[in-house]
Amino acid sequence: MDRVSVKPKHQDRVSVLQLTDMHLFGNDDERLLGVDTAASFQAVLDAIMQEGRDIDIVLATGDLSQDYSYDSYKRFAKMIKQLQKPVFWLPGNHDDGPLMRRIMPDFGVSIARNIICGKWQFIMLNTQVYSVPHGWILPNELDYTKQCIDDNPDLYTVVCLHHNTFPVNSAWLDQHELKNKEELLGLVYQKKNVKLILCGHVHQEHDFTRDGIRYISSPSTSIQFEPLSFNFGLDAAGPGWRYLTLDNSGLIETEVHRIDFERFVPDFAVGGY
Repeated sequence: MDRVSVKPKHQDRVSVLQLTDMHLFGNDDERLLGVDTAASFQAVLDAIMQEGRDIDIVLATGDLSQDYSYDSYKRFAKMIKQLQKPVFWLPGNHDDGPLMRRIMPDFGVSIARNIICGKWQFIMLNTQVYSVPHGWILPNELDYTKQCIDDNPDLYTVVCLHHNTFPVNSAWLDQHELKNKEELLGLVYQKKNVKLILCGHVHQEHDFTRDGIRYISSPSTSIQFEPLSFNFGLDAAGPGWRYLTLDNSGLIETEVHRIDFERFVPDFAVGGY
């Protein structure tokens, strides 16, 4: 089951850091739309360490790499170790999921997909369709989700995936969502202990509740996409990250932090990536 337990620092809550869409390269000279993604990720890590928040686990929700390379994952592992926290990940559409599972243990990064921490469990799902931007969840991933939930009926559940299961009202981006989201949502709606679906992919923050389940997406540690845009567009917002505090009653508190936009300005003239 790839299951691991992490003891929270506080008995009454679990503290989570979400990092997403790092888009790291294996080559130091590469840039994503003019942004040095390794430098922006390091700036985010520096800010997190300076803030000194209590963190029990770190969730990296996909697109750790931009070029699918061994060296990009080695770079991620080396950089994330600075936090000195348990780190768990899932693949995004720019990742090589099978490669990640083979090599992450060599870099000291866990490949556990079901994390139990206090009164909460986290399920890390694979929605990657290799070499295309949209997502798809396979039957074995749905079975895995159901098994984790059924095995832990007394725990609150956070389902983590890369692709969004809700429209963000940007036409170009919504076509790259989880294509068969109804299959996943049909499952979790039957399970009363599912409290949150957490994703990356959209490079912007969303937070809403529907039918008792909270849906959250978070900004990238690299570039940001312009909200409510029909065509591809970049946003003048800085690289970001999200903290979540999950208490023993099932309540969720969360906040997004960012670094200054002026430190990592992308090329707004580019029409896509």
